[in-house]
Amino acid sequence: MLVDLQQDWAAAVAAKLAADGFAPIERISTRTQFVTLGASLGCIIAHRDSDKDGVTTLRDRGPLASKVGFEGFGTGPLPPHTDRSGVTEPPALLLVVCGQKSVTGGYCTAIDGRAVYADLAACDPAVLDALSRSRTALFGGASGHLGSIFEPAQGGRIRIRYRTDGLVKYSPDITRYLPVLAAAIKRHTILFGLEPGEGYVLHNHRWLHGRTAFTGDRVMYWLSLNPHPEFAIPSGFIPPGLPMAVAG
Repeated sequence: MLVDLQQDWAAAVAAKLAADGFAPIERISTRTQFVTLGASLGCIIAHRDSDKDGVTTLRDRGPLASKVGFEGFGTGPLPPHTDRSGVTEPPALLLVVCGQKSVTGGYCTAIDGRAVYADLAACDPAVLDALSRSRTALFGGASGHLGSIFEPAQGGRIRIRYRTDGLVKYSPDITRYLPVLAAAIKRHTILFGLEPGEGYVLHNHRWLHGRTAFTGDRVMYWLSLNPHPEFAIPSGFIPPGLPMAVAG
């Protein structure tokens, strides 16, 4: 009997994503392998900056990084955010692999939105309530998505949508609470480096991501995906206190 290594890899990653929303990966040696493995996990979603195969190459492109929404093409830090927040249904998964590491800096940052939600639920429930109100955040400009930072998903789950650049406007009703949220995000930030061929898959409806500033020719490859239905990877996360049976 033949074993489909791609499907076996995708099933293992999908199980990790369904449980934790984050899965490390390694030994990605070619761009073709990267795309093939991504396609085995989900349907590749084209990005504004992607090539024909759906891959976006992030590296320093000088003046381009000074434009709003293009900061990823510079060497500066990227604050924690979710991808494609300005569309109603952002891609669910991000597949990332390192092509070339930086000389200094360039560490990845990742933050579990469920941990941030639980932190606020325990310590600042009024803040959490405010950040969950509908129509309090406009993502992506006038033609973007009007919603909230924490929003309801299917089955009583919650998903997060967040950014801090010029592509979001928050209602005055919640602006005063944003520093509390930023402090909670900082408390739960994970910092890690990647060697060439190493990467991760994260659930974009649950995890925030970013990077620190760097020097050198750092190269990262990205794919946006929506998981294949057979993997049953749910959107968002189960809020604290909600029974599994209700959330499923």
